[in-house]
Amino acid sequence: MAKNIVVVGTGYWGKNLVRNFHELGALRGICDIVPAVLTSFREKYPDIRTYAALSEALADPEVKALVVATPAATHFAVVKQTLLAGKDVFVEKPIALRYPEGEELVALARERARILMVGHILEYHPAIEKIKEMIDRGDLGKIRYIYSSRLNLGKIRTEENILWSFAPHDISVILLLLGEMPSEVVARGGTYLSPGIPDVTVSMLAFPSGTKAHIFVSWLHPYKEQKLIVVGEKKMVVFDDVAPTNKLLAYDHKIDWRDGHPIPRPDHAIPIPFEQREPLELECRHFIDCVEFRKAPKTDGAKGLGVLRVLEACEESLRGEA
Repeated sequence: MAKNIVVVGTGYWGKNLVRNFHELGALRGICDIVPAVLTSFREKYPDIRTYAALSEALADPEVKALVVATPAATHFAVVKQTLLAGKDVFVEKPIALRYPEGEELVALARERARILMVGHILEYHPAIEKIKEMIDRGDLGKIRYIYSSRLNLGKIRTEENILWSFAPHDISVILLLLGEMPSEVVARGGTYLSPGIPDVTVSMLAFPSGTKAHIFVSWLHPYKEQKLIVVGEKKMVVFDDVAPTNKLLAYDHKIDWRDGHPIPRPDHAIPIPFEQREPLELECRHFIDCVEFRKAPKTDGAKGLGVLRVLEACEESLRGEA
């Protein structure tokens, strides 16, 4: 496998991308503006190159693709430069902070015949793929509603609010599972730490099919929770990504009607097996394949735009709340 990928930005999440691309034998080097960071990574990975500026990485003819893990506010500029330089790009979520910017990147990638992939990692999670299979087979019946929560104490940001930091994961999964865009979006939030930056938001999405979805995100929560609940007319499924075992459970609850009154008939949870592999490794491997074989990514620019449109609708609703 050719070592032709450079990771740009090696902080909180970037270091995990570096590890995976290095283990997959595809990492040529890293790019970071902090000299001490470059020194540290050279010591840990003596076989890689380091670049002190984006322009240095883009000027290297051996570099075929960049993986962008810089702050979200920089995504548009970095990805645009990368595409204009004729390189493929994998950018962490969100693709950009404004829909017109995302559209420009998608159009540029198409014009330059370059791969543009967005890092919506949960779409590569084997548990999410299993839920999607169950929905497509009709195991759950018509989906009535979806509830997702992504809660923790930190990582608190001051340059973007909780909606943009946490909710892209949940939005991308809900759009994947339902295969449609919402027709109505309402979001409400609370700001407690930094002026103008909500720390907690609840977003409510209504879909043309009649399905509803709720997304609860917070970085001001006493414990960590990452949970997705899908309620169908036949079965309910719970994906608890924090649970040590039995992360995916199905409930075959029934509702009986007696004298015109609904009576719940609960059933035991049934564990659903799925492939135990690191989602990030699967995501990185997918990008390598897309670059090598010129395949359209599963989470391409169009998918990133869909998530961005919902994020903007949520943000507009947040700003408009009384």
